[in-house]
Order: sequence, then structure tokens, then C-alpha cells
Amino acid sequence: MNSQKSDYRYSIEASPDYALAEVTLQQGQSLRVEASAMAYMDSSLAMKTSAKGGLGRLLSGERLFQNEFSAPQGSGTIGIAPGCPGDITHLYLEDEGVYIQNSAYLASSPELEVRADFQGWKGFFSGEKLFMIGVEGRGDLWFNSYGGILAIDVQDSYVVDTGYIAAFTQGLTYDVRPVSGLKSLFFSGEGLVCRFTGRGTVWIQTRLAPAFVQWADAYRRVQKQSNS
Repeated sequence: MNSQKSDYRYSIEASPDYALAEVTLQQGQSLRVEASAMAYMDSSLAMKTSAKGGLGRLLSGERLFQNEFSAPQGSGTIGIAPGCPGDITHLYLEDEGVYIQNSAYLASSPELEVRADFQGWKGFFSGEKLFMIGVEGRGDLWFNSYGGILAIDVQDSYVVDTGYIAAFTQGLTYDVRPVSGLKSLFFSGEGLVCRFTGRGTVWIQTRLAPAFVQWADAYRRVQKQSNS
């Protein structure tokens, strides 16, 4: 797995707060992009829409349809932006795979297999949806986060709050548990964690959307009700 190698010319702009990936397609190249993520593109590029991943992808929270952009008449550039504020990470997979959180998939080489993977009861008890997005094969992958992204090399075991997991390599195994017994689950404010074991990489995001909503709620304007 290599973050420097790529089959495309690309850059990540406005990182880490409001990142956007700008990718140049050479003539004959194509790129698979999440629906509604295209911010701008050269008029020389062509687009087609197709259903990918079937019902599992729909249940995972991802859109059922994806767009594929191609450069049939010469090179062209496309700007790709996620829906939430945060960073974008690029990986080049070399016959290997990663799992990414729901709604984190942004774009990939058409050669990569992108599917919704059932996570069973582990996903249920973690408070996350039952599906994660599995990506494997050889090619480029871009995924996004809410907030910044930190890569952590796991050599034996590591503990991450379930809400902060952006992605992890398929070689890792994990289970979901309270951080320190059931008492901590209800009174510490920490909730559930994933304990990863093995050797691989975990990417964590630096912010939680529910925590932001809770913080912002205190500043929400409340309309007073009349007593009439």
C-alpha cells in the first residue's frame, strides 16, 4: 500500500479543513466517482452513470449510483469534493484491500472492486451501520473524513473509539467492547471502542459529527411560543 504511487496526476487542495481532490485524466483513462462529488471538470471529459454494489451498497448508506468520468478526446481535469468538511486521503492499493467507514468513499480507479461488506453484530453493537465499504485490488483510492485524518501503524494491538475510525487495512481483526467494563460505558462518556489486533494501519478522523451537533445545539435559536 503506497500513498505516493498513482496512475493519475492529482493534488489535494484546501487540506485539511475543506479538502478537494483535483485529478487529471490522460486520454483513455477513466475514474469512478461517488455521485454528486464532482465539483468541476473540463468540458472534454465524458460521464456515464451506473448502479454499483446493489442492495448492500444502498443499505450501507452509500448512494446506489456512481459516475464514471473518462477522457476520450484528450486529457482533462476533474475536481472532486466530499459532502462534509474535512480531509481527503489517497492510497494506491497493490493487490490488497481496506475497509472504509460509511459515506467515506470518494473516488477510485475503475479496476478496484468496491463493495458493501456486512459487519454482523460487531457493527450493530458499535453503534455504526451493519455495513462498511470494502475496497480491494490494484489501483488508486481516495476517501474522506470529518475533520483531519491520522494514520496509525498497528504492530500488535490498538484501541480506537468506534466513531473515530475512518478506515483500516483488511489484515487487521477487531472486536467491539466498552473501554473499561460496563460501568465506563454508561458513566465515562467514552462509549464503545474497537480493539484492533494484528499488523496493519488504522486511519482515524479527528472529529465526530454527533459531538459537533451536540455542541452546536446549545447555540440554536429557539422560537418562543406565544401564550395566546
